[in-house]
Amino acid sequence: MNKVRLSVTGRVQGVGFRYATYQLAKKLDIRGTVKNEDDGSVTIEAQSEDKLKLQTFISDIRKSPAPFGRVDYLDVKLANFSNFDDFKMLN
Repeated sequence: MNKVRLSVTGRVQGVGFRYATYQLAKKLDIRGTVKNEDDGSVTIEAQSEDKLKLQTFISDIRKSPAPFGRVDYLDVKLANFSNFDDFKMLN
């Protein structure tokens, strides 16, 4: 299982970024979570057995899946978290 934790900064809150991320994850069969952080960033935990789909997901996040969003910085780290059954938006 390929797992990553993404920290996204830019115009990523109040522009539909979490919902657009959710839709992208569903389209690519990515499991995990997306949540707003108090500092204005967004954290995404994502997993997939298909490395190419996960790479596509990361690439699309880098470009901002939300039409009015803007990603200034994307930190991608390999992660080790419990397996997810689905993709969920938190807070």
